[in-house]
Amino acid sequence: MPESTTKRFALHEDWVVVILGFLVIFCALFFYIVPVPTFKWADGQSLVGNVLAPANLAIILIQFLFLATVGLLGALFLGKSAKWFLLGFPVVFMITMVALALAGNAFVKSLNLEAVIFSLAIGLAIGNLFKLPQWFRDTLSTELFVKIGLVLLGTGVIFSDILKAGSLGLVQALVVVLSVWYFAFWLCKKLNVDQELTMMISSAVSICGVSAAIATSGAIKGDPKKLSYVISMVLITAIPMMIFMPYIASYLSLSQEVTGAWLGGSIDTTGAVVASGSLVGEEALKISTIVKFSQNVLLGIAAFAISIYWTYNSSAQGAGIVEKPTLKVIWERFPKFVLGFVAASLLFSFILSPELIAPAKDSLKNLQNAWFTLAFTSIGRETNIKDLFKHDNKKPLYAFLIAQLFNILITLLIAYFLFG
Repeated sequence: MPESTTKRFALHEDWVVVILGFLVIFCALFFYIVPVPTFKWADGQSLVGNVLAPANLAIILIQFLFLATVGLLGALFLGKSAKWFLLGFPVVFMITMVALALAGNAFVKSLNLEAVIFSLAIGLAIGNLFKLPQWFRDTLSTELFVKIGLVLLGTGVIFSDILKAGSLGLVQALVVVLSVWYFAFWLCKKLNVDQELTMMISSAVSICGVSAAIATSGAIKGDPKKLSYVISMVLITAIPMMIFMPYIASYLSLSQEVTGAWLGGSIDTTGAVVASGSLVGEEALKISTIVKFSQNVLLGIAAFAISIYWTYNSSAQGAGIVEKPTLKVIWERFPKFVLGFVAASLLFSFILSPELIAPAKDSLKNLQNAWFTLAFTSIGRETNIKDLFKHDNKKPLYAFLIAQLFNILITLLIAYFLFG
């Protein structure tokens, strides 16, 4: 893809997310409420009569046009090609609609399986069984989709919930991040994993997965191939954790609060936290998101600390590190979409009247779910399972898996102590 088509004008993705999220919110409140399609069906007759009915297909078309318009604005703001987005987005949208239809089946609902699981599975199958053109892989942004959904999630989380759980979430985040980071760092050293991978693995496992790995790589000027390897491990291990941890929590008879804190503190990717939290219930979803955001807030501080360590560590002095730790580094690493989530929560908690919110509530919830499902279709499409087994040295994989197991166990203990 020519350079001129991808970097004509670009904003930071987190600011784009905040802009687009609030564009969706204000549109629903003051201009147009996107109708909510139905995906409920039990047999072939109800599938045709409900989901495939002309009136419902028209609503799905309206949703497609709305999401495509918002996504196109995102592509333009990020400096991506509008042409490739318009070619690629309909494909991802169709896969997402299939996933939503599968999740709408009465039997599937009885198993408590959400659409994101099907969208992820379909995306994985397509991404790993077929060779997709590079332009298609580069067209869409998983992070853009999931972060827009997270800004919209703020409309359903009242600020008193954040105040109530946020302090506990921050305490948990501090204890988990420090203990898991140190354990992963110590383990990588024991297994003789190289320094760059050690830093990226420790941050990815302990803080917030992909975002932490990217921030750490930026702080230490890491090798892009090593970063890609860590991201592959994060995404692939997040899948079974996302699917099975809610069922383990149910087997252990954990409350929604404890389950949410456990999921939010141990699952690495924000989107997977949201998906697994939604499998448990509304309260678990809120707590898991707040706990994960508490960890995300620590990302800037962690990047700052890592920059200091890497700059002044004697073995790193010869690596040509020129970026000094400054307040600017902290601000650059701070996940700014969290500001959008908090602002949306403040807006819906204290400023807007219930009469104004009520008509748009279901539509915003539906659009939030649509963005999450689109994101997981993209995650599946981007994840190559073979990448984990092509690396010459398996020790980083062993270190990551052992550290992740430690993360799961220590986070469960802390979540039970704080939220039980």
